Formats: sequence, structure tokens, C-alpha cells
Amino acid sequence: MSGEQTLSVCLFGVPGSAHNLGVGALRRSAINGILRRVPSATVTVFDDGWGVRSERVMVDGVERPVSVCGARRSRRLYRRESYVNMRVSGTFGGVGSPGLAVIDSADAVLDVSGGDSFSDLYGRQRYHAVAWPKRLALYRRRPLILLPQTYGPFRDKDLRKAAVDLTRRAAVAWARDAESFAELRGLLGEHFDPARHRLGVDMAFALPAVAPPSRIDLPSWFFDRDDTPVVGLNVSGLLALDPHADRRYALRAAYLPLIERLLARIVEDGSRVLLVPHVISDGDGHEADHIAQSRVLAAMPRAIRERIACSPPVLDPSETKWLISQVDWFCGTRMHSTIAGLASGVATAAIAYSYKTRGVFETCGMRDHVVDAREVDTQDAVDRLFELYQRRKTTKVALLGCRDELIARAETQMDEIVEAAGARMLERA
Repeated sequence: MSGEQTLSVCLFGVPGSAHNLGVGALRRSAINGILRRVPSATVTVFDDGWGVRSERVMVDGVERPVSVCGARRSRRLYRRESYVNMRVSGTFGGVGSPGLAVIDSADAVLDVSGGDSFSDLYGRQRYHAVAWPKRLALYRRRPLILLPQTYGPFRDKDLRKAAVDLTRRAAVAWARDAESFAELRGLLGEHFDPARHRLGVDMAFALPAVAPPSRIDLPSWFFDRDDTPVVGLNVSGLLALDPHADRRYALRAAYLPLIERLLARIVEDGSRVLLVPHVISDGDGHEADHIAQSRVLAAMPRAIRERIACSPPVLDPSETKWLISQVDWFCGTRMHSTIAGLASGVATAAIAYSYKTRGVFETCGMRDHVVDAREVDTQDAVDRLFELYQRRKTTKVALLGCRDELIARAETQMDEIVEAAGARMLERA
């Protein structure tokens, strides 16, 4: 893109990216992808903070400016960050609303819905928070581009109907795997258009892995390897810390016993284990992986505990991806932790609690490396995962055959996203 005009976009659907590394991976992948292709682009990221701020991001070793604007579903309707406040301000021309000013000046509104939150799986409150930016973009008549994500499931008929309307009116919509694409087609029905509704891959496949600037607080055996295998394991606070998780997600397998038995078998087989958090928080976060992994570690017998280490909750998404790239086998419950493994060519398995995980693994030809805790009991899950751990060497060979193709698809997809976002800009030229 050239000329006096340059691309202006805003990005929604990445709140809490400092604490949820999966969302952070999507945020960074989107920003990097845009600014690599259009270095002069104006990018505004909407987050759950307050006010308008600026920050600088590193793109291929060069600092680039990015604007950040607060937007949230808040009961403080007087706050300019409130979606309701923005909507009401729009009836008066948007005066006094910095969020609406950004949307109005954008060539396109990009929305990734946290990767998997365009659903009622996590409750009505989360759904409405995810739906608001889409409504605002359409209300202000800006092209809405739904970045690669999962669609559904929708169990509530009214929410499904609303989601159908929002999806149908989007300028372009990408699904990040074949199962999500089938769900997208089902939502759209007769309005499905192959030119606008596309099968893609998760943007995090293209996220670069970056080694931490110095050795982090880990035992020497992680860095100074002998022949002992090192396994990476992500423990999800979402499942481990919620006492109602089994019922909420219809799990057959008991999550904590599953993790404890798997850890014991892997250690008894002679491996060491690194616990890797992918959702972190300050204080006693009810979904924090690092709190969950500490509780799991404390419950293990001393002989097992001595062969396990916890990665500190201080790494960003790219650094965590690098950490995962160093292990011999990885098993995660947070889906983006497993994408870091797959994209790094590490033999990877997943403990799933929704259909989204299986779809992403299918893009790598690794569908059978997903153990769905909704479908098997605790011991069957442990046995299956241990079998996958034992097959790690042959799995790695098979995975390396498709990894480069997936990364290339993610790059081509970003070319198309930027082209779609710039369509309106070219009309103005």
C-alpha cells in the first residue's frame, strides 16, 4: 500500500492479554502481521484498561507505535470506556467518546473474540462482552473483519440468533479450523459466501519464539541437558481451581487426579517435568495456571516433586513459546499453550474440554493427540496420554512434515486480512 493515505485499523477481542498468554499471542500476532506489511499503519488496540494510552511494540527488531484504548462492558455507564456510553454517544454524533472516534476513523474493525469466546460456553456475561464491539462496528458502519477464531457452541437460542446476525453482517469472517468452519457455515446458512467466509488457521502459529533475555529461575537441568527427557505440562486453572468445573464443562475425567496420575507416571518413567503456566494473574486469581500448578506440586509425594519444576509466571507469549520449544514432549489444557508446541515442532498432546482443541489439532493431522476429558474417564485419559508421551519421537517426525506449511498458511492468511482491511482505504484514495 502506498500513497499519502495509510491503513488505519482497530483491534478488538484481546482483553487481559497481559495475563492470558493465549490472548496475548493473538494480540501480538495480529499487530506484528499488520505492521510487517504496512509499517506506517495506525493500529489501535482496544483493551479492558482505562483511557487512551500509547505503547511501542517490537516488530522484527524495530520499535513501532501502537495506540491503546479502553473499552469494556461496565456498569459505570458514565465512563467513556463503557460500551453503553459509546452507543449512547453515537446518537449525538460521537462527541466526547474517544473510542467511537477511533472506530469512526478506522478503515476496518478487526475482532478475534479472544480466539474462542464468540460462544455462550463461558456464560452470557462473556458472550455479551464479546458481542459489543461487533455491534459497535456495525452501528458505526465500519467493515467488521472477524479474524480466525472458533464459532460457538451456542446452547441458548436467543444468543445463537444474535450471533447469526452479527456474523452474517461481517465483511469477512475467518474460522481457524475445519470444525469451526463447519460451525460458521451452519450459522450463516443460505448467507454463506465462500468469497467472504474462509477457512484459516490460528494466527498464533506465526508468533515468533523469543528466548528470555537472561536465564530465568529454573533448575540447571533445564538448560544443561543430559540424556534425561524433559516434559512440559500446562495445568489449567480454569479446570483445576473451579470446584464446579466438572459439571460446568460436562467432564467425565476428574481433572486434578488426571494431572497427578499423569505426572507420577511420567516421572516414574525417568523424565523430568516443567510446569508451564499460560494464564497468570496477580494475587489469588481464580483461573491462574501458576496457582493451580503450585497446588498440584504441593500435593505430589516428595520423590515425585523433586523431579518437577515450575516456570515462573513472568514470561510473555513469545518467551513462553520458546520455553515450550525446548522440551521433548508437551501436554497442555490451555489450547494456545499446545499451539506453541505444535508450531515449534514439539510432539504435543492436549487435554480438551471443548471441541475447539480437536479442530486445531486436525489442522496439523494430529487429531488423535487430543484426549477429550468429556469423553473418557480419568484412568483412560491418563493411559492415553502416557501412550502419546511414549510415542513422542515418531510424533515429532510426523509433525515436522506439516509445521512449515501451517506457518506459511498463517502468513498468507495475514496477507489476505490486511488486503481486506485496506479495501475501504483504497476506495477513499
